[in-house]
Amino acid sequence: MYIYNVTSNVSDAVHDTWIAWMKQVHIPQVLSVGMFYEAKLTRVLVDEEMGGKTYSVQYRAKSREDLETYYTQFAESLRQETVQKFGENVLSFRTELEVIDVYSVTKH
Repeated sequence: MYIYNVTSNVSDAVHDTWIAWMKQVHIPQVLSVGMFYEAKLTRVLVDEEMGGKTYSVQYRAKSREDLETYYTQFAESLRQETVQKFGENVLSFRTELEVIDVYSVTKH
């Protein structure tokens, strides 16, 4: 399994609009292309020197091939839509993670 993580610092000026757009439009659009089976929207619990709030969206892909297909066929247009809508009010960087093992606790 692979995680495509997008971390974004969102200025206070667009915060509420961005959150609503992410939940109602952008995350559903990314999932609709069929390369990811799940997404988690989380807030990063840090006080930013530059202001605003920071969020992470983790999209989960079953294979490296699905991730590569997303990059080559869909990523650029989806990124451009975000830039056109929010400009420099949202600054993002992306990372990839490969899941090696998953552990959980079973309650007795």
